[in-house]
Amino acid sequence: MFTGIVQATCEVAAIHKKDGLNTLEVAFKPDLHEGLAIGASVANNGVCLTVTQIVDHRVFFDVVEETLRMTNLASLRVGSLVNIERSLTFGSEIGGHILSGHIHTKAKVLNISHTAEHYDLQLGLDSKWMNYIFYKGFVGVNGCSLTVGEVTNASFMLHLIPETLKLTNLDQCQVGDELNIEIDSQTQVIVDTVERLLATKFKAHSTI
Repeated sequence: MFTGIVQATCEVAAIHKKDGLNTLEVAFKPDLHEGLAIGASVANNGVCLTVTQIVDHRVFFDVVEETLRMTNLASLRVGSLVNIERSLTFGSEIGGHILSGHIHTKAKVLNISHTAEHYDLQLGLDSKWMNYIFYKGFVGVNGCSLTVGEVTNASFMLHLIPETLKLTNLDQCQVGDELNIEIDSQTQVIVDTVERLLATKFKAHSTI
């Protein structure tokens, strides 16, 4: 489990392509590397990956084909920066919201508005997933727990503060880029439950 509070951006040092998977070699910063063990879970751009090898300050992760297809990890290149968060430990402060590290879909960057006063991203999302996006609700974007801004039928806004831009890779976004999206689990359960109850009620009325 994760909180959506990115701890650092780390550089992809190498990508080893094999049959059925890619192995990412990520250069961890010293404070993130301390105490890390093989088998640990680490979120890379919001994707929960298992540490398979540690060599000095470099940490290795295997990414299977399905994960490459569902996330933006397939578009990483040597030198890319990834948002890193180590898994939640008992007693840790939850500053964002609970994330599982299981990506639901990807959103496309439609527009970037960057001035001295603000940094806004407009993200386009398939209508299936827009059902779970609400104004002032939570969403995981590249592993960051963020508050949703204005919402349309096919897109939503993010209003990013300087601290978020400093600690994450979202300031490197370009129009057309795809960002990993994890829907808030509580929102998903509520929406699905309400839709199921309404469908059941409608079916019952239609048979009367």
